[in-house]
Amino acid sequence: MIVRAGPGLQRGGDFPHPTRKLTDEEKAELKLYNKLASAGTPLTKGMNAEYSNINSYDSIQVHGGSGYMLEYACQRLYRDARITSIYEGTTQLQVVAALPHITTGTYTSMLDELEAAAVAPEFENLKARAKAMDDKFKAAIDYVKAAENNEFLDLCSRRLYEMAGNCVMAQLLIRDASANAELFGKSAKVYLNLAEAEVMKHSNFIMDLTAEQIADYKQA
Repeated sequence: MIVRAGPGLQRGGDFPHPTRKLTDEEKAELKLYNKLASAGTPLTKGMNAEYSNINSYDSIQVHGGSGYMLEYACQRLYRDARITSIYEGTTQLQVVAALPHITTGTYTSMLDELEAAAVAPEFENLKARAKAMDDKFKAAIDYVKAAENNEFLDLCSRRLYEMAGNCVMAQLLIRDASANAELFGKSAKVYLNLAEAEVMKHSNFIMDLTAEQIADYKQA
């Protein structure tokens, strides 16, 4: 289900005339891309906003005490980054929008298709590591769904969301690196190290959690 436009609806192609009915093929294609947009939008908005906050925070830290002074641009960048997770819809709202796609398998279907694609030999190791990440994500979804407890799902939703984002972005970077190693190769290697750790962290949290522990979080 990765973007692969057909002849009818692809950008720059011959769009159906607005006054005629769509063919069955066009309806199916439209449904597919509506679903992809619905799944991709909250993942893109939320993860980009969170990463911009992390990067701008680190830029202040690098500058030490000068980082938050008005004379330095990084204080403005940090304020600009912080608002992205508010006015674009709080990250938690993006999690809510993405959750149906997590539980119904939209993201896992994306990952299955990306996993099936061939990569350049020098990135086979990265692909295998990314596949292991995807397996942890899928196992976490199955574990949470098996509990059949909406509160348990809500408690795990943010972590499942971030696992989905890291897994999808890792696969896409590996695909891009395979197509252009000079441009994306180093980024794929660096990002995979980060994403692998993040997925492991969230996997450990979810798989060690039980529905019975929800009461402890309510008391906290």
